[in-house]
Amino acid sequence: MRRILTASDRALLVEVDDLESAVRLHAALEEAPPVGVVELVPAERTVLVRCEPRRLPEVRVALERIALAARTAAADRCVEIPVHYDGEDLDEVAEHLGLSPAEVAARHQTATWRVAFTGFAPGFGYLVGDDPVFDVPRRASPRARVPAGAVALAGRYSGVYPRESPGGWQLIGRTDAALWDLDRDPPALLLPGTTVRFVDASRAHPATAADRRRGRPAPLGARAVDMPGDRGIAPAVEVIEPGLQLLVQDLGRPARAHLGVSASGAADRGALRAANAAVGNGHGEAGLELLGGGARLRLRGAGVLALAGAEVDAALVHADGGVEPVPRGAPTAFREGDELVTGFATRGVRALVAFRGGLALTPVLGSLATDTLAGIGPRELGGRALRAGDVVPLRGLSGGREAVAPWSPAPCALPAPGETVELRVVLGPRDDWFAADALDALLGDEWAATSRSDRVGIRLEGSRPLARAVPGELPSEGTETGAVQVPPHGHPVVFLPDHPLTGGYPVIASVVAADLDLAGQIPPGARVRFRLSGPDVGGPS
Repeated sequence: MRRILTASDRALLVEVDDLESAVRLHAALEEAPPVGVVELVPAERTVLVRCEPRRLPEVRVALERIALAARTAAADRCVEIPVHYDGEDLDEVAEHLGLSPAEVAARHQTATWRVAFTGFAPGFGYLVGDDPVFDVPRRASPRARVPAGAVALAGRYSGVYPRESPGGWQLIGRTDAALWDLDRDPPALLLPGTTVRFVDASRAHPATAADRRRGRPAPLGARAVDMPGDRGIAPAVEVIEPGLQLLVQDLGRPARAHLGVSASGAADRGALRAANAAVGNGHGEAGLELLGGGARLRLRGAGVLALAGAEVDAALVHADGGVEPVPRGAPTAFREGDELVTGFATRGVRALVAFRGGLALTPVLGSLATDTLAGIGPRELGGRALRAGDVVPLRGLSGGREAVAPWSPAPCALPAPGETVELRVVLGPRDDWFAADALDALLGDEWAATSRSDRVGIRLEGSRPLARAVPGELPSEGTETGAVQVPPHGHPVVFLPDHPLTGGYPVIASVVAADLDLAGQIPPGARVRFRLSGPDVGGPS
């Protein structure tokens, strides 16, 4: 069986019978991708196919016709992972399987495991083994914190947590192996197709201190980013007050799904492009994304900046006490000792600040975008948000007020708390998992954006939770920015740029590409109304 489902106005989800068929389909698509395919996200029984929106119809036809690979290529990578079998759930897992804890450890080592697909977090591989005894239910209540290096089981899978994160898998051990290491090429130890053998850590070669460090999340680093500007050589931005959240963002890092990495990037890509245009940068240059406002930035040297996105009052406070308003979308020159001070957003929720020449930071996987879920960002920051005391270097060019491309705000105003914003959606891929009245509620009701919203997603609440027609768990499958995912409580979440690469809750609809920037500007307290749209809506991506 093969079903081709609409995942968004720019992606299709191909569903097959089982994991082996999904692996063979992925292999066939990698070998000969249809024209227009941009990226593939394999999962347990599906392959998410991202493509150029205008090519969507012809890609659908090609997906109906493509034959599965006769067999998958033999793995040319084999890794050994030393494990201390002392996990918190080992005894419970042993009892469930009818084995002793020692037998669980022995059979886990004897089995040959293979990375079927990646997701959840960068460097996390879903491993399938050849011992049928391993079929373990997830925990009824997920842990809020699973340490980096935890070795775990869930269903027929085994896996290793690359970094500290929440998780509902059963923990049977721990390892010091470096699952994710930015100094390695590729950074992920476990890539699809890799053969994995677990070995008893007491009998393996001891890990070096450097190995242990590489298996854990990047440190937060010093309070100030080391930079030439600290010595007065180049202009820079010093963070005095970061506001609610201050992040380095560009247009993201697409086509990294094979590493378990989502694209991330600015939540309002159009605003970043506009701010860059105003100062004369290329549209993909990195800037600062400010959540809510309330920031204070001290400017070193001379340069030009511009703000776009959320409506915030902003001003340059000069060293002599003078105050100069900073208009949205226009280039503003600054000089040594000026401070950029912003009020709080009155419409929208994210302001983008660009500086002429851009930020002189070190990219990770080709991008400076900060992925708050995955903990990936500029190397100097270790994937974290900016905080008071940080100093960010600029590749500043000469100052001046010459307007390059002043930006005018869109005719439709950004939403304010209490107002209603409309988002266009296409249904799928799992709208058939919901009762008919759930679709009526999705499209007919207003949904309130809660204060629990973040860059992972807008968490909504409504008067009628969306009722499921299909019970049980959905095998993990690829997800899109804009996906409207519905957890068991029935209140939808609209995924934003830092969403997980794969997810196990059904997606009832997806926001069209043209409305994603607007979604990234919805503040807590605003209301959302979904409107059904055709699958051919064009717009920025």
